[in-house]
Amino acid sequence: MSTVSWITARGLFGRRRFLMLLPLPAVLLVLAVTSRALGVDPGQWGPPVLVGLGLAVVLPVVALIVGTGVLGAEIDDGTVVHILTKPLPRWQIVLPKLAVATGVTAVTVAVPLYVAGVLAHSVRLGLALAVAASLGALAYSALFVALSLLTRRPVLLGLVYVLIWEGLLGNVVSGTKVLSIQQYVIALADRLAPTELLGTTVSVTVAAVMTALVSVGFTVLAVDRLRSYSVAGETS
Repeated sequence: MSTVSWITARGLFGRRRFLMLLPLPAVLLVLAVTSRALGVDPGQWGPPVLVGLGLAVVLPVVALIVGTGVLGAEIDDGTVVHILTKPLPRWQIVLPKLAVATGVTAVTVAVPLYVAGVLAHSVRLGLALAVAASLGALAYSALFVALSLLTRRPVLLGLVYVLIWEGLLGNVVSGTKVLSIQQYVIALADRLAPTELLGTTVSVTVAAVMTALVSVGFTVLAVDRLRSYSVAGETS
């Protein structure tokens, strides 16, 4: 499993795709630092920067780029065949790749969110955002890794989920928030550090349970789907 993780990390950091991870977190940091330096009231810039940008855009987009890349890129260029020929249970392939995707996403997003949270309110809020974003990174990564195995257009479907379901419908139809990873992250962060800068109608119990279900459910689905890849290759 460590070998699979190393190969995945090396492939991820060796592609130009990794450079796409940097601009959004940088913008988040610049906006937070600039707002604090100019003395803008955190009540004015906190929600749009922390939630509107950090949790609604930076976290899911980074997770989408990384999650669809750890297996999707290998499927696109055909190198996945070399992995599938190894005598490894499919879960020993999916789990290391999911761990790399989650770790890279969590570090890339949690650090700027922590800094922004400290500047907006307190160290406690910064830590809460970092922890909640890391849990969200796991759920998003499981979803996007599974999508990369289910369709040839995982990025497109991922953007539909993030922009249409979580972004558009989440602000219009309140019922969709129960199936929104973004809302789970907000609820968990608000529970760890209650503040007026964060707010959601999803309870922390629902958020915790659904985060676990999404993470486990899509991981199991990814393992099952990868298993079908090997079956197809052996019988074709």
